[in-house]
Amino acid sequence: MSGGDAKFEQGWFPYEPSKPTRLISPIVLAYVGDAIYEVAVRQYLVSLPNLRPGHLHRTATSLVSAKAQSAILSHLEPVLTEEEQSVARQGRNAKSGTIPKNANVLEYRHATAFECLIGHLYYTGQHERLQELVHSSIEFVMNRP
Repeated sequence: MSGGDAKFEQGWFPYEPSKPTRLISPIVLAYVGDAIYEVAVRQYLVSLPNLRPGHLHRTATSLVSAKAQSAILSHLEPVLTEEEQSVARQGRNAKSGTIPKNANVLEYRHATAFECLIGHLYYTGQHERLQELVHSSIEFVMNRP
């Protein structure tokens, strides 16, 4: 068995990062944060009564779009700690090399900042804070006019 298989057998979730979180690129944190946030959104939607698959998809898309995540970051900024603001700033300033499809560049960068923050909180084990911010994010988007 390779080392990867042994780690899988010992408790594969969550994987520990291969280096200290502070050394992980903001783009990589955003990559992980995107997945963590999407799973949280899907879990939230599945908890609601009587949602059909098409409605689930449309609602999930409205919560995870770059435009929504950009608005979420603006909504959360007043309650972020200095460390969280710094992480978000690093995510916003990171060069991803990706061209946004359904958002402008500013929205895309703010969405990356939000995802970077989520990835950072996940990998630093700040799961209570992560849940708090994700809950606030979902409530904010779901209650927007």
